[in-house]
Formats: sequence, structure tokens, C-alpha cells
Amino acid sequence: MTGNEGGASSTPTVRAGIRAASTHSATSVPVNAENRVLLDANDGAHSGTTHRPWRQTRQPIRDISALAKQLGERDWSILRSVATHRFLTVRQIQALQFGELPEASGLRAAQRVLARLHDQRLLSRLAQRIGGIQAGSSGLVYYIDDVGERLLRFDSGGSARRRFHEPTRRFLDHQLAIADVHVALVQADRQEQVELLKCDIEPTAWRQYVGMGGARLTLKPDLYAETAAPPGNEYVDSCFIEVDMGTESIPTLVKKCREYEAYRRLGIEQDRNDGAFPAVVWSMTASDPSKAERRRQALRQAIDADRNLRNDLFRIIAPNELVPLMQQGCQL
Repeated sequence: MTGNEGGASSTPTVRAGIRAASTHSATSVPVNAENRVLLDANDGAHSGTTHRPWRQTRQPIRDISALAKQLGERDWSILRSVATHRFLTVRQIQALQFGELPEASGLRAAQRVLARLHDQRLLSRLAQRIGGIQAGSSGLVYYIDDVGERLLRFDSGGSARRRFHEPTRRFLDHQLAIADVHVALVQADRQEQVELLKCDIEPTAWRQYVGMGGARLTLKPDLYAETAAPPGNEYVDSCFIEVDMGTESIPTLVKKCREYEAYRRLGIEQDRNDGAFPAVVWSMTASDPSKAERRRQALRQAIDADRNLRNDLFRIIAPNELVPLMQQGCQL
């Protein structure tokens, strides 16, 4: 190790999340009691959102149980995937749900199914498109509509209704970037570059714990992933993933790194993972590639200079370096 350890710690040496292979096989997060926060009522907007009153424009659905019986397995999977991510583009839904098909036919199939789910008021679309009007229907962004929200509550046994809030562009870009990470991991698994054993999206990826002085705290990674490389390997590499879009200051990112270090020192994650603490991967981009590279270097230097941080805990990469990193067992 070449970095500063910041004093002695009773927890084991940081490793890249290596432990006995997990039996989990999920590559997306189901909507259930554990992550029902995505569907619960919210009287205030998400950070970075503004409220838009809901207006009914299509035929009302009265028998939700009958509608539930009409849906196929893929319909349910699409709904749960969109609910998990809050917002997904057509291309992302195609990659997650129709990836076994050739790209052109997969896109057409996705568009047909999404049009039907939209007509049934299970999904709705944002007015803004990714890539502008020239992107056509593939640039549409979907979210759970009123009937879809009722259907998911019916399926999960939830009772609280979640109000829709029109996202700001900054919030939307971050949510879609998180989805891009998930898509990249699913595609890498499909192509047998790595074996994706688990991929939790926030808030399922969050860790609640009791800190110093009895304070109840929450560590909030964007994603948590477990992979094996090569596929079938008996060892599993785990990591927390943070997606940075170039909108936060470097001191803010360093503060988040300190939260990970404070959580590591408690040993909670190590008790769950045979003594290993997951690597913390910062996937950093920005509107300008040169700015993104400067920010990656600045964060690396700030971590190295902080005596309270272990630099072997953090991996700082560009988005296109994620899968190669996973193939190397989260080792740089």
C-alpha cells in the first residue's frame, strides 16, 4: 500500500471485496418491502425536482387485479426496472429487458411494448428527450404512471401513494447515468466478460448504521455490485459505486470519501463479507473530457493528501473503465 492509513484501525486490511462466491443471481432490484421507498408518498420533491400536478388524459383503469393478470413476465420486469431507477430511456430499457435480441429488432420490440404500457397508463413519458427531438422515440424517457404505481403497490402490498415530480435536468442526468452503470454491468455479464451476481441501486444500496455517540447515519452509494471474473470464479469482488457528473466540488467528494472510511472502521461490512470491505469506485465524467480528467486527478491527489483516508480503498475511473476494472477484480 502506498497511501496514508491515518492511524491504526482494528478492522482488517482493505481488500477489493473478495469473499466466497455469493448465491445471489439478481441483476436488477425487485420492488418489494425493502425498497418500497421508491413508491411511497413524498410530500416534498426529490432533491433537484419540482412538483407538477398530475392530470388524467387517458381511459381510467378500474379493475387493477384484472390488469395485473393480463401482464406478462417481461411487462412486470419492465415496470419494476423503471420503478427501481425512477427514469429510464428506451435504449436503457432495451438493453436491460430485450438484450437477447439483435439491436435493431430489440429496439423495435421495446418500442412496441413500451407503447402498449403507455396506452395502459402503466408508464408515462417526460416531455424532454435525451438527444433532443432528432433522437426520435429512442430518446424518450419513461417513468411509472399513475396506474403503474397503483399496480406495483397492489403487487407489493404497499399502501402509500408516491406523487410524481418533474425532474430537473441535473437530477435526471444523474439518474440516467446510474442506469448506464447498471446497463454496462448487465451487458458485460451477458457477454461473459464478468459474472454479475448482484447489482443494488440506491436506495437499496444504502447502508444504515449507528455512528459515534449513537447517531443514526446512512451511507448513500449510488450502486452496490458483486461480480466474479472470470465468470464462474469462486471468489467475488464487491464494490460501492459513486457516479459523479462534474457538478459537485472536490471537497464535497472528499467528504463523501471520509464517510466511507468512517463506515469501514466500524467493521460492519467486513462482518458480512468474511473480513473484506468493498472497493469504492468513483466513476467520474463531465461535460468536457478535459475537465473530467482534471477532476479525476484532483480527487486522487486530495485522497492521497488526506491522512485520514486509505488511498487503496478508492478507485477513480472514467465511465468506460468500469468493466475492465471489474475484470481485474477491482484492482487498478
